[in-house]
Amino acid sequence: MRFLLRALSAAAVVSALPFGWGLGVLAAYLLVGPDFGVFPVLTIIPSIAAAMAFAVSPVLTAGKRLAILVIGTGLLMLLGTCC
Repeated sequence: MRFLLRALSAAAVVSALPFGWGLGVLAAYLLVGPDFGVFPVLTIIPSIAAAMAFAVSPVLTAGKRLAILVIGTGLLMLLGTCC
């Protein structure tokens, strides 16, 4: 049981990378507009850090954290392809 929880937490940390990246690009787009240049450098790093902090936080169960990050990544990918 303990191995399963650690595996779910590790998967959540790995899935936090694309989620944080997408969140950082979305934040740059919302703050500056479609021609944001190199501005995502300032928004991607804190977004990845926040996503990783959420992935290891004990706020929710490991399965719920993983599901939120995976679904959020999917939604950000859909948003990126539509707009």
